Amino acid sequence: MRLSVAIDGPAGAGKSTIAKIIGKNFNLMYINTGAMYRAITVVAIRNNITYSEIEKLCKLTDSLEMHFDEDKIVVNNEDLSDKINMPDISKQVSNYAAVSEIRERLVRLQRKMSEKYDVVMDGRDIGTVVLKDASFKFYLTASPEKRARRRFEEFMDKGINVDYEKILSDIIKRDYIDSHREVNPLTKAEDAIEIDSSEMTIEEVVDFITNCIRKDICEASGIFKK
Repeated sequence: MRLSVAIDGPAGAGKSTIAKIIGKNFNLMYINTGAMYRAITVVAIRNNITYSEIEKLCKLTDSLEMHFDEDKIVVNNEDLSDKINMPDISKQVSNYAAVSEIRERLVRLQRKMSEKYDVVMDGRDIGTVVLKDASFKFYLTASPEKRARRRFEEFMDKGINVDYEKILSDIIKRDYIDSHREVNPLTKAEDAIEIDSSEMTIEEVVDFITNCIRKDICEASGIFKK
């Protein structure tokens, strides 16, 4: 049985950063499912395809060859890593991600990856839909204000001028869309461990998740018992 770690949570909670580190700690393939939806959003907007044009959007998605090269997401031989996190994409991705036909296609692809490799995936419906039987499930969250501040500082560090209040507004709006969409809404899996990182550093969150995984692996192998 493959080892799989699911990390869900709202936008800006730090899922991707933490999932990458967990992947390295346990030699897991890191699959950034959010980046996959963002990549589709980038390409769709380039081709002037709105999220309401379902047939065109499905045809476009089916034409894409998508894979990960370490931290990079490559689509049709183009590295889109720097483009997927731009503010205009963050503002629109939830609408594209809510399209059931697109979610079905990407979920199938994500499951195939988990069957072939030991993986860590982050997103919004990993523990509830994509990897219902994941070895470990975590739900990472933080207050909207903390998440907006982190995004603001991230953009400023890259030299991208952004408005904090606009980021906060977009995050609150995205939280609502993600948690109220009809297909696979953002929600905590019943068997997931919830982590509020509002007052935690990245290192503290990583240590907590790492210790949870190591403890269970050791217990399963009989190294020590509860």
